Amino acid sequence: MQITERTVDAVTLLDLNGKLTSGEGAQLLKDKSESLVFQGRKHVIVNLGSVSYIDSGGLGQLVACYTTLAKAGGRLKLLNVGKRSHDLLSITKLVSVFETFDTEREAIESYSATTSAPELPAL
Repeated sequence: MQITERTVDAVTLLDLNGKLTSGEGAQLLKDKSESLVFQGRKHVIVNLGSVSYIDSGGLGQLVACYTTLAKAGGRLKLLNVGKRSHDLLSITKLVSVFETFDTEREAIESYSATTSAPELPAL
């Protein structure tokens, strides 16, 4: 698997290409997410448009990346989740954990919507 990193409007996009599987692919994603947190880059979108296959190890690494970013005060969102990957997220009940988007623009704009929204007062 290969990861190409881009930045658009203070959001980091990780374009994945290949198979997200246990071993090397999952390790690449883990290392990349930890590096981003270290750099203070906490708004991350993982583009799965060119991912042909995800196994349980790859799915576990997506969850681990989500957790790493969440603990640092960030968010991980998914872009271009194909039918097979969406079915996998549904079966594992992770479809309710990850925010998914069909277009890059929607995914990027979702960060400004959540970061600029005023906090609700405590009741």
